Amino acid sequence: MPFKTLSQKIVWACPWYNVRQDEILLPDGRPGVYNVVQKEAAVWILPVTTEKQVVLIRSYRYTVDDWCWEIPAGSLKAGQEPVEAARAELAEEVGGQAQQLEYLGQSYMANGICDEVGHFFLATGVALGETAHEAAEVIKVHLKPICKVLQMVRANEIHDAPSALVILLCADRLEAMIDKQ
Repeated sequence: MPFKTLSQKIVWACPWYNVRQDEILLPDGRPGVYNVVQKEAAVWILPVTTEKQVVLIRSYRYTVDDWCWEIPAGSLKAGQEPVEAARAELAEEVGGQAQQLEYLGQSYMANGICDEVGHFFLATGVALGETAHEAAEVIKVHLKPICKVLQMVRANEIHDAPSALVILLCADRLEAMIDKQ
């Protein structure tokens, strides 16, 4: 490994993530410090209804003071498998139940500063019901035609990078769903 870790300590923590500070030796042997945001893995779910509508959410994000188009997402709870978290977040954020949930893969969400792993899913045959938003979630649920969502992501109207990535990963499948209509 190019870096050698000499010590690690948590220098800040909250219920959602920690900041770990590592004393390291750089590849050239000089000492250094690296701060790592430690965050639980998370899931992003692209829901498509039985009527071939994509379920997007419009979330107000305090961190950027903006309303953002997104797909349902959330962190895994202790001991929870990604598929369990995907079903739970789908139900919580859009009241969704999926006939089929397909695992698409994973990515590092901000690998320069954070150890979070994102797990991606395509949910099809989604039926909507009542949501169960958390107190800090300001979310509006929207149904959009597949062609409109693909247009939005390609026009950079979806600024949440993981949401855009999952939609683009599913673009061929979504276009095939349009062709079957």
